[in-house]
Amino acid sequence: MSATTALSELTGTYTIDPSHSQVGFVARHAMVTKVRGAFNDFVGSFTIDADTPSNSTAELTIQAASIDTRNEDRDTHLRSNDFFVMEQFPELTFVSTGIERVGDTDYRVTGDLTLRGVTKPVTIELEYTGSAVDPWGNTRVGFEGSTVVNRKDWGVNWNAALDAGGVLVGEKVTLEFEISATKNA
Repeated sequence: MSATTALSELTGTYTIDPSHSQVGFVARHAMVTKVRGAFNDFVGSFTIDADTPSNSTAELTIQAASIDTRNEDRDTHLRSNDFFVMEQFPELTFVSTGIERVGDTDYRVTGDLTLRGVTKPVTIELEYTGSAVDPWGNTRVGFEGSTVVNRKDWGVNWNAALDAGGVLVGEKVTLEFEISATKNA
């Protein structure tokens, strides 16, 4: 099996490999630049039904405390009641409600994202990036994609006005996914 193996040959259930995956985000800061971050603690799985993609499923659970923007003060603020309310809502979850193939290697995954106790639908555009058998004999697949959400839809409303106009934190947040997963035996 090579990186060009057709997805049609990969029907099965997969477990996300967090040590080779990333769940990240990008948000505008001070109206002039972007801050990037990631969640370092997450688990997830998905089932691929190559013959009927609409029967495929996916789920992901992220530990809010694992947020990492390479700045401890900012991370502490993001874990607080101003943003993730981590003590009351320690997990962010995504559960798919529909998966459709929209191109040779492109998929549209629709699902429910729960953050701060609020559940809203989101759609993630994913690209199947290939598959391979790793040195341990595991069938491994890759997917990459993103979606843009408005943080206020989940009640993440904190902000600070800037003297020159505008606000400190943009409302739009890009969620980015780089997923490597291994097929369950």
